[in-house]
Amino acid sequence: MTDDNIIRMDMGSTQSYNNSGKTTLCLGIESSCDETSAAIVDSDKNILAHIIYSQIPEHQKYGGVVPELAARAHILAVDEVIKLTLERANKTIDDIDVIAATAGPGLIGGVLIGWMAATGIANATNKPLVAVNHLEGHALVPRLSAASASDSKTNIDVEFPYLLMLASGGHCQILLVHNVGKYELIGQTLDDSAGEAFDKIAKMLNLGYPGGPIVDNRAKLGNAKRFHFPRPLCDKPGCDFSFSGIKTAARMMLDKIPESDIDEQFINDFCASFQSAVVDCITNRLHNALKDERVKASQPKTMVVAGGVAKNSAIRAAMEELAKQSNMLFAAPPMSLCTDNGAMIAWAGLENYKIGKVVTEPIAPRPRWPLTEL
Repeated sequence: MTDDNIIRMDMGSTQSYNNSGKTTLCLGIESSCDETSAAIVDSDKNILAHIIYSQIPEHQKYGGVVPELAARAHILAVDEVIKLTLERANKTIDDIDVIAATAGPGLIGGVLIGWMAATGIANATNKPLVAVNHLEGHALVPRLSAASASDSKTNIDVEFPYLLMLASGGHCQILLVHNVGKYELIGQTLDDSAGEAFDKIAKMLNLGYPGGPIVDNRAKLGNAKRFHFPRPLCDKPGCDFSFSGIKTAARMMLDKIPESDIDEQFINDFCASFQSAVVDCITNRLHNALKDERVKASQPKTMVVAGGVAKNSAIRAAMEELAKQSNMLFAAPPMSLCTDNGAMIAWAGLENYKIGKVVTEPIAPRPRWPLTEL
């Protein structure tokens, strides 16, 4: 593990969460994909320390995450990441009240490593252990820290229920979040996720990995009207997504264009046009979700985006505008809490611990674990 891979993130206090007078400290561990991360978060919404060991340099040459290499990197990094997190917070393990770790879904090799580390600490110290669903970590982290896209300095208190656009890894879902552990699926992708589509377009254009941020940056310099991409399902009722057709259209366009014609402006325009299609699909499906009887009956006050794709500037802006038109608040995690991180796992651990959801017998980590099965 090298210092070049270490990202240290610290965030200040926001508003009070725990009114009992006793502050609870949680150590959260995340290892479901290509980041080994740990964080210490308290029940007053303070992130005392947050360390992420990023494996991106190891995987860039392959254009995507290699599961076996990821698992090996987690093995080498997890102990040091936990140690650095405790040191950064000026705490010892005796100061920690709760241990939480991702128990799925994700690449099972990585999930096992983080989970075994957490289990070992909990057993050795006789501290309560919380098995966190990785997707619930993304779903709940806006309650730890969230702001609107237009005013990132203004914290928003995200209260239940809320309408959530969750786009992380292979997942792309619209969910009605009723409470901790209570999720109602409104719509989901039928094939590729939005994140996968961004990565595949970046790979087609040889832009590097991870593709999402690169495509977003190139799109800011491009003409979104130069190329026409399909908007799958946008003329259909319902809230499900489909992104494979946009990806296929991109491949077919590129196959017809001489390589000599693909200059920097071409790439910028191509990214802008592609991103515009994805944004239109997301807002169309969300617009339908707002008309769904289940959503109307719950009357959520806030529209939330979370997961890695929540870093996309165009998606955040379009969703904020849709929320405004629908007389709703809009909230998104800060950029540092959109991608996989230990702070979201620690916070989800605290939220579950508060309602008594702790591990009382051995459990098996899961590569697949839908939120609706919590």
